[in-house]
Amino acid sequence: MATTRGKRLVVVGLGLFALISLMLISVDPEVQYTVDEVIETPEDFISDEIHLRGTVLEGSVDDESKTFILAGTDENAQLFVDISSVALPDGFGEGYMIAVKGDLENIDGKWIIFANSIQTGCPSKYSAE
Repeated sequence: MATTRGKRLVVVGLGLFALISLMLISVDPEVQYTVDEVIETPEDFISDEIHLRGTVLEGSVDDESKTFILAGTDENAQLFVDISSVALPDGFGEGYMIAVKGDLENIDGKWIIFANSIQTGCPSKYSAE
């Protein structure tokens, strides 16, 4: 009787191990890129949804066209962001670092991200006390 119980425990343990292994294998880590990295070879990022971070360029938010420019550390690294299908979160503003998820497309020679979501950092995290 002890061997049957031991066998059951081994089978259940192996089953749990296999299930957990499958869960870990199926989860893809989400890589967040910078604007500088994307602008080097933007063609590499066209097929999948992209997740990147950058700074909202001062004076670039256009409420009429629902766009703004996301800038990197290099002054030439800039991407247009179309925000017509998302609501802007609290804490969004020019000069702030944000994260954008969306689809990258080349339209008339301009690289544009059609945003699916926008995240900002917690303002209290960055303000001096």
